[in-house]
Parts: sequence; C-alpha cells; structure tokens
Amino acid sequence: MVRTYNSYLRIDELLDLQTLASDPQEHDEMLFIVIHQVYELWFKQVLHECALLQRAFEDNDRPLALAALKRVLTIFKTLVSQVDILETMTPVSFSSFRHRLDTASGFQSTQFREIETILGHRRPGAFFHIPEESEARRRLEDLQRKPSVYDSFLRFLSFNGHPIPEDALSRDPVGPPPEDERVQKILIDIYRNHPLDRDVCERLVDLDEGLQEWRYRHVKMVQRTIGVKMGTGGSPGAKYLETTLFKPLFPDLWTIRASL
Repeated sequence: MVRTYNSYLRIDELLDLQTLASDPQEHDEMLFIVIHQVYELWFKQVLHECALLQRAFEDNDRPLALAALKRVLTIFKTLVSQVDILETMTPVSFSSFRHRLDTASGFQSTQFREIETILGHRRPGAFFHIPEESEARRRLEDLQRKPSVYDSFLRFLSFNGHPIPEDALSRDPVGPPPEDERVQKILIDIYRNHPLDRDVCERLVDLDEGLQEWRYRHVKMVQRTIGVKMGTGGSPGAKYLETTLFKPLFPDLWTIRASL
C-alpha cells in the first residue's frame, strides 16, 4: 500500500476524535477538547524524550542528553503558549458546557503523572485517583520504583569524575530526591570549575523552571475561568493546583544558588 499524508498520519481517525458532549453544541467546547488532546500528544512526546534523556545520562552521552533537554524545554514553551489560546474562552462560555464533563478532570491525566514521576516528583498518594487494578496505575507504580531522571543525572556526574556518594547513587527511588549537602558541594565545584558539566546542570534547571512556569500559567488560567469553584471530578480546582507551585524537581540545583 502506498502511504499518503492522510494514511500515514491517520488524519481521518484523528479528526474523528473531537466528540462534543453539549447538545445543542456549544461553540467553545471544540476548543476545549482540541487543546487538551494536543496537550496529551505533547505529554506523549515529552515522555518519549525523557526516556531518551535518561538513557543518554546512563550512557554518558553528553551531546544526546543536551539535545533531548533542548527538545523537552521547547515543548514546555509550547505548552505554556497554548494556555494563551485556552484563555480566549470566557468563564461564561466554559460554564455553558462544564457540567457535561461529569467526572472528567485534568487531575486524571495519567501521562502528566508519568512525566512528574520520571522527573522525580514522587510523593505518597499521588495515584489515589487512578483505579488500583488499572494498567495506568500499574505503569505509574512501576515507574515510581525505577530511578528518576535526576538519579540518572547523578550517575552521569559520577561517570565524569565527580565523587557522588555511593548511597546517593543507590538510594531508594520511590521518594523524591532529598537535599544532600554532599552533593551540593560537588555541584558548587562543578559550577565553578567544570563548564561542560555546568551546562548540563543549567539545562536541568531550565527544565525545572519550565515545568513550574507551565504549572503557574495553568493555575492562573483555572482561576481566571472558574475562580474558587471546585474542579470537575471532585478535584479541589485552583486550590489544589496552587499547592503544586514553586516546588522544585531538583532541589540541590536550586539550593546552591546562594553559595555561588
């Protein structure tokens, strides 16, 4: 079979996935669905790139790690810019079909939870809203038992001659990376004396900042659209999202700023 643009990208199937729940149809529901489906496609690509980034760290492949980081950072800039489009929808317009969402909530995005987990944002109860026997829950719990991107980054530093303590390299990955003064001293030395490794550190900080920027824009968009109302699906809405702000993925890389 000769592939065409339509058949290769499965355009007909793709364009058939925007099913509006409102009847009669509310104009802005199409925008709401398209934006969130596009988010999920970008999340899929971020996961694809994070897997590559982690392999690059584990293989001590600096150019590949930097390339993967650049791509993920560019995607996050796109995710932030998409909030501008969503904010063209007024609160009145959203309320016209919001009740049709029933229990649907962005809180349930499994792929975003996967992104958080692979980057190292791990905490008890993070998956409580995902059915225990589901494939999604199993996948998330498996990810939580594996080293995070930050764990692989520490191994990358070790490969390059930096004396990362053995217990930091072999820690239990289930929890978030703890602040470690020993690691911080090594990072300070890297920033002062090892510019190539410093560049990798700075790209990780960019990634951390990019995710925090997206969280912030997401919170403000929710506040602008529904104020202090409860979120769909019983989620706390903006109140919950506010608790996720300004919590770094890689705390050691931020703590050292005061000492540089």
